[in-house]
Amino acid sequence: MHSRPRLAVVTEAAPWAGMHNPQSSTVLQHAIEIAELARPVVAVIQRKDHDLASQLRRAISSIALNVAEAQGNAGGNSRVRFESALGSLYEAQAGVRLAVAWGYVSQAAVAELLASLTCLGGRVFGLGRR
Repeated sequence: MHSRPRLAVVTEAAPWAGMHNPQSSTVLQHAIEIAELARPVVAVIQRKDHDLASQLRRAISSIALNVAEAQGNAGGNSRVRFESALGSLYEAQAGVRLAVAWGYVSQAAVAELLASLTCLGGRVFGLGRR
């Protein structure tokens, strides 16, 4: 079993950047963990609906990318990036729910992913309101 790379290097490299703080760093790590959780789900969806799988990959990637970008921005720009991350998160949730509705995956297969997205949504929402 391999260990996950630590993201602490990022926080030490640019401690002065925008809204960069330990909480937003753990939010970024959480977003990346969601991508790891989503990978097998998206692979199953890919076999049945290429377009939906592609949209999910983009939305899930956008969550982490916008959180990371928010860390390097100040004030209002940071807030806008967190709001963009939240929009992508809602898009990802809808995509996963659609995959269940279309019968591509079972509710049980996506329960952990949806729970993690919901948890992250609360965290991102909080950071966007600072």
